[in-house]
Amino acid sequence: MPKPSFTTLTCLSTKGHVLFATDEWFASADNLLLTSPPVFIPEKFTDFGKWMDGWETRRKRIPGHDWCVIKLGLRGKIAGIDIDTAFFTGNNAPRVSIQAACLPEGKGQELTRERQMGTCASSSESEAIEKLGSESWHEILPRTELNPGYEESRHHYFEIANDQVWTHLRVNIFPDGGIARLKVYGIVSVDWDKVPADASVDLVAAANGGTIITYSDAHFGEPKNLLMPGRGINMGDGWETARKKTRPAILTADEKGLLTVPGKDWVIIQLGHIGIIDRIEIDTHHFKGNYPESCFIEGRFHQGQASTLNEQTQWRPLLPRTKLGPDAQHYFGKDQLVPGEAINHVRLTIYPDGGISRLRIWGRKALLGRL
Repeated sequence: MPKPSFTTLTCLSTKGHVLFATDEWFASADNLLLTSPPVFIPEKFTDFGKWMDGWETRRKRIPGHDWCVIKLGLRGKIAGIDIDTAFFTGNNAPRVSIQAACLPEGKGQELTRERQMGTCASSSESEAIEKLGSESWHEILPRTELNPGYEESRHHYFEIANDQVWTHLRVNIFPDGGIARLKVYGIVSVDWDKVPADASVDLVAAANGGTIITYSDAHFGEPKNLLMPGRGINMGDGWETARKKTRPAILTADEKGLLTVPGKDWVIIQLGHIGIIDRIEIDTHHFKGNYPESCFIEGRFHQGQASTLNEQTQWRPLLPRTKLGPDAQHYFGKDQLVPGEAINHVRLTIYPDGGISRLRIWGRKALLGRL
């Protein structure tokens, strides 16, 4: 946990957000959904106390316990949860439980909150959240002890054995305290019957069920960033591999101008739906001195377990090896792609190493079924 094929369902970049929190005195519940690692700044204080990079409530002096409600950025089946108490060492929440619900589209969107430190939920916010009946939602994680946020004890991984699709979470802490990050991993659920047959869809987008199966290297950035919405915010918000140790002292090129260097990196991606590809975008945004020299994209229709796919699997060309440039969006239309049948997996290979921010593979869903 987490496995490469699981998608983060809660992060802000996929529009996950906090609908309600009983208390946010020391630190906002929004911080739970940040993708950046938690940090600790010893000398940083606010008007309300010590600044903390997470969600922290005041010390409870009234009956009850604290809790918040989160709308998942991506609806899906939850496979696992990581609760990170980093740097909350004398002030961590000592216990937690999580409940889940699958609510109709638009339910709860009328909820608003201040999103400010030094506040607690207003009476009107409390009355509005009561209408969701979150106290009776399905419990996916029973009340569980949490450890202080020291490096060796901060991460708490929980596998969730439940096959239902969820859209919202209620995170209960008992009775108060802090949590740095909440990451919920799972499989995105998409109603493909609502997607028109002639619509061109980004079939590898996380929001459309695209998932990373395996990869060669992720030294500086995770491949799952390739599938995120929008453009990357910095180099860390992309896939970047280490420099190849096998690179020669002097580089040479072939007759086509492509480098003849040993080594390459690759990532295998499962499409959200079987499809026929009609265009591709490769975005090297922010990668200026570390972009790949070139890339090669292949496709495959694979009916077996996706986990059996690897570098040795037979693939067919989709985009021939093509030069890339720094900090740019590269578009490839039908006339630049190798025509072929419907596929449900792609392999992106970069030469010899480097970073890519986003990969978009648009196509029409095929009628062979769905994954």
